[in-house]
Amino acid sequence: MPLRTIHTVCSHDCPDSCGVLVTVDEAGKAVRVQGDPDHPVTQGFLCGKVAKYLERVYSPDRLLYPMKRRSGAAKGRRAQGSEAEAFERVSWGEALDLIAARFKIISEEYGPESILPYSYAGTIGVLGYGSMDRRFFHRLGASQLDRTICSTAGGDALTAVYGRKVGTGTEDFRYARYIIAWAANVHGNNIHLWPLIEEARRNGAKLVVIDPYRTRTAQAADWHIAIRPGTDSALALGMMHVLFRDGLYDHDYVERHGHGFEQLRERAMEYAPSRVAQWTGLAADDVERLAHEYATTEPAVIRLNYGIQRCENGGAAARAVMMLPAIIGAWKYRGGGLQLSTSGAFQFDKQTMERPDLMQASPLGRSARVVNMARLGHALTELDRPRVRAMFVYNSNPAAIAPDQAQVLRGISRKDLFTVVHEQFFTDTTDYADVVLPATTFLEQKDVQGAYGHYYVGLSNKAIEPLGEARQNVWVFSQLAQRMGFTEPCFEDTPDDLIAQALWRGKPQPEVMAGITTESLEEAGGHIRLKFAEEAKGGNFLPFAEGGFGTPSGKVEFYSETLAAQGLDPLPGYVPATESRFGAVDAYPLEFLPRKADNYTNSTFANLPGHQKMENGRMGVLEIHAADAAARRIREGDRVEVFNARGRIELTAKVMDSIPQGVVAARLQWNKLSEGGNNVNLLTSQRLTDIGGGPTFYSTLVEVRRIQGPGTWTQGTGRE
Repeated sequence: MPLRTIHTVCSHDCPDSCGVLVTVDEAGKAVRVQGDPDHPVTQGFLCGKVAKYLERVYSPDRLLYPMKRRSGAAKGRRAQGSEAEAFERVSWGEALDLIAARFKIISEEYGPESILPYSYAGTIGVLGYGSMDRRFFHRLGASQLDRTICSTAGGDALTAVYGRKVGTGTEDFRYARYIIAWAANVHGNNIHLWPLIEEARRNGAKLVVIDPYRTRTAQAADWHIAIRPGTDSALALGMMHVLFRDGLYDHDYVERHGHGFEQLRERAMEYAPSRVAQWTGLAADDVERLAHEYATTEPAVIRLNYGIQRCENGGAAARAVMMLPAIIGAWKYRGGGLQLSTSGAFQFDKQTMERPDLMQASPLGRSARVVNMARLGHALTELDRPRVRAMFVYNSNPAAIAPDQAQVLRGISRKDLFTVVHEQFFTDTTDYADVVLPATTFLEQKDVQGAYGHYYVGLSNKAIEPLGEARQNVWVFSQLAQRMGFTEPCFEDTPDDLIAQALWRGKPQPEVMAGITTESLEEAGGHIRLKFAEEAKGGNFLPFAEGGFGTPSGKVEFYSETLAAQGLDPLPGYVPATESRFGAVDAYPLEFLPRKADNYTNSTFANLPGHQKMENGRMGVLEIHAADAAARRIREGDRVEVFNARGRIELTAKVMDSIPQGVVAARLQWNKLSEGGNNVNLLTSQRLTDIGGGPTFYSTLVEVRRIQGPGTWTQGTGRE
C-alpha cells in the first residue's frame, strides 16, 4: 500500500484549530505531519509545538494500557516512588467494571452528586470536549462542572457588551492599519495570525503590544506598552477619556448603536491620563498618544486575549477594552474591530450532543448542583451535602493547572476519594489516581471542530489506529453507560453518529451552518467556512457594522442593566485586585505573573524532551527586575525562594528588564518536573473574577529572597 495522506484537525487548546495533513506509511504508522496549505488560516505551516507532534504520539512514555493502583500504594508522586511501583496493568473490562461498581456504590450511599467530572480543553473537538461524557454524567446525576478555568470572564464580558462571541475575522487583519495586541502573545499562542499582521505592517500598519511582560510578540512590535498587571481597565478608560474630551469618537455610530453612552462618558471623565498613569505605571503622554493614534488610524483592530481577564477585575477590564472599537466606529471597516473569540459563530447542535434533559431521568430527577472548576481545592476539601467522593478527570491536569495547589493536592490525596484519570501520559494528576485509562491523540480518533480564532468548520479523520489500548472519550463513556445500566439509545451512538448529530442531521440547520455535513466537509478537503449572509451576497462579514447585537437592548451595551440586576457595576471601572500593589493585601510586595510557557499548551507537552529543549532553559526560572533583585541582594543565577501565605517554591533568578519593576514572573510546569515538586500554582488563590467566576491567576502577591546555600535561607524578610 502506498503512502496515504489523511486530513485531521489539531484539537489542542489554541484559537488556530489548524488543518493538519498526516502522512501514513504502508504499515499504518504516521511518518509526517504538516499544515494544510489549502486552509486559509493554517496556510501550510504548523506551530513548533504541533510540528513535533509525532514525538508525542510515539513517545515511549505514552500511557497505553488501563491500570489500577496497587493495594497499599499511597497516592502522590513522592509517596509512590514510580508508576511501576504504584500501578498494575488490567484489562479494559476489569477497569470499567471497577469504575461502574464504585460509582454505583457511591451514588447509592451518598447520592450521585458526590461524583464530580473534571475536564476542560485537552481536546476542543466537539466530540472529545463535550458529547458522550456529558450524556453519561447527566444521566448519572453527577455534579455539573462549571468550566471556568480559562475564558468565562472574557467570554461573559463579550456577551455583556455585544451579545455574541464573534469578532473580526482573522484574514481581515491584513487590512488593518493600526493593530493592538492587548494581552495577546500572538507569537506564542496564535501564530497563524502573525503572517497577516506582518502583511498589514508591510502595507504600513503599526503594531502595538500592551502587556506587562515583554513577550516575543512585544519584542517584535513597533511599540511595547509595559502596563502593570491588572490595570488594563484603567488604561482603556483613560483612552476613552481622551476620545470623549477631544471629540475623537464616532458620533453617528454610538448614537445609532450605543446603549448607555452618556453614562459611560461620565464614568470615563473620572479617568484623566494623569490619574491613569499612577495606576498603570505609564506616562500620561503615552495614554494620550495611544488614544489619538488608535482613533485617527483607520482601520484599527484589537486582538484581545484572555490574559487580561485572569485578574479580579478581569471582567470589567475586558468590557472596557471591548467598548473601544464601538466608540470609534471601527466595526464599520474591513480590518477594524476586535477579536477575542469567534466561537459563538459556530452553531453545532449542542443540546443533542450533551442531552442535559437526561438529568431528569437520573436518580435526582432534577438538574444537579454546579461546581466551579476554579475552586477545585474547596470542592474536594470543604464542599459537603454531599461531599465529593469520586472524581473522573479527562482532558485536563488539575493537579498542575488548578489554583491554590496545596489545597487541591490535599483534596485529591484523600483516601476516601475514588479518582479516575483518562490520559495520554502519567501526569501530575495520574499520580493521585485509583484507575488510569489510556487516551487517544487527535491522530487516533475522528471528530468535528469549530474554532475560537477563525470561522472554518473542520473534519478531523482518524489517521492511524490507536496505539496500545488507547481509547477516545466517546467509547469510554459509552461503555461505562452500558455497565451502569443506562438503556437510552443515545449511549450507543458512534463517532460518525455524533458528528452527524452535531451538524443537525435530520433537523433544519441554522443559516450559518447550512449545507455543512460530513459529506460536504469530505468533498471540500476537510474544512468549510461558515455561511455568513453578507458573504453569500458578495460582501464581507463585518459582525457589528450595522447592528447584529445579541444584547437585551439590541445595541452595544456600554451600560448593562443585566449586570446591574446581578448587583454588579453596570459600567466598567478600575477596582484594584485584593492582591495587588494597590489592593487590600500588602504583606507581600511583588506582583507575580505565573505565565504559560511559549512552547507548551498550558501543561500539555511539558514532559516531552523536544518541547523542553525549545523552552531553552526558561523553565524553573524567576524573572526579576534589576532594581527588585538589587534590593534583595539577588544576583543572576542565585537560587531564590518565592513565597506567600499559600506556599513557597524554589527557582533560579534571572535578572532582566522584561517586566516592570515590582513584578516577577515564572512559567507553568508540571509539578513532578519542578524543584520541590510544586509549580507556580502553589502560590495562586481561589479568588474569582468579578464576572464569569473565572480564576485570578494574575492577581497574586509574593515575596522573594535569596538562598544562601543548600537548605539555608537569608535572615529577615529580604527587603533592604
